[in-house]
Amino acid sequence: MPEDDDLKVRPVRWQDGLVLIDQTRLPGELRHVRIEDVDALIEAIRSLAVRGAPALGVAGAYGVAVALRQGAREGWDGGRVLEAVERIRHARPTAVNLARGTDRAAARLADGVDAVLEEAAAVAREDVAANRRLSELGADWLLARIGHDRPLRLVTHCNAGALATAGWGTALGVVRELHRRGRVELVYVDETRPLLQGARLTAWELEQEGIAHLVQADSAAPSTILYQGVDAAVVGADRVAANGDTANKIGTLGVALACARAGVPFMVAAPTTTVDAATPDGSAIHIELRDPDEVAGFGAARTAPAGSAGFNPAFDVTPGTLVDALATELGVAEVSRGELPGQLWSGSL
Repeated sequence: MPEDDDLKVRPVRWQDGLVLIDQTRLPGELRHVRIEDVDALIEAIRSLAVRGAPALGVAGAYGVAVALRQGAREGWDGGRVLEAVERIRHARPTAVNLARGTDRAAARLADGVDAVLEEAAAVAREDVAANRRLSELGADWLLARIGHDRPLRLVTHCNAGALATAGWGTALGVVRELHRRGRVELVYVDETRPLLQGARLTAWELEQEGIAHLVQADSAAPSTILYQGVDAAVVGADRVAANGDTANKIGTLGVALACARAGVPFMVAAPTTTVDAATPDGSAIHIELRDPDEVAGFGAARTAPAGSAGFNPAFDVTPGTLVDALATELGVAEVSRGELPGQLWSGSL
């Protein structure tokens, strides 16, 4: 089916093969790379050339087709194709969408590559639709909760925009919707250590949209929230547990704690594909540990002493008690008030 014509950024697409935006090159270069084999896809996922939970789900789904085509070229048997699919599924452990997208497309393996591609396209299409809807619902909730008419000052952490999804955005989708309504004064963009997804990617997206923003160090965020008239923080998620505990890029917890202290809303924006009912709470979320050298240096230059080791968790977990709103395409759950994600499915909210 045709893609959305108004999507300015599509980080994952199929054009007679899998094509990705190499997000490690932004903002300096908008470069597309063609993925021809499973090893290249896994490397793209691990290097963060493609990243963001929903985008990983789409990449995983199309990755099943990559495995099938590679298997046909190289004479793999069915077992080796399944092994390759499993490797894609586990390329990054924290984001639940990667496994879900891969599993969904893999369920069509017996029907051939065209059926797999059809399923992967549906994953992408449904993600865009879900994120458009949650952006509207999230904006509605914030404006009702904040209750004044002036444009808003917002904080966001990491990148949860078009680059992190099939092309629309979750947290930045909410920001875009508020901007469309003329209700954004300024967005404070946390730079997001260690790979600067906020400074490199979120700022780039906001610049494309003409949305006023300032990039700040992650450590500046709590002070900004308490003393700069911030109205709300809006972030994405890589996995939401059944009780509303939320895994997102490292540093998110500090933003949530500052919002609680300042008495301003902390919103998580994520499609229901990111909610994992099989994960009871945050203690069961596997937190990816990345290369310690990413925090011991900057680029190719080492900044820490040679004898100093690094500790580099990619994510942290924000307790549901700090999540004022979980905005999904099915509605908004006020988790800190005891509303659980599962109630969105049951229709009891």
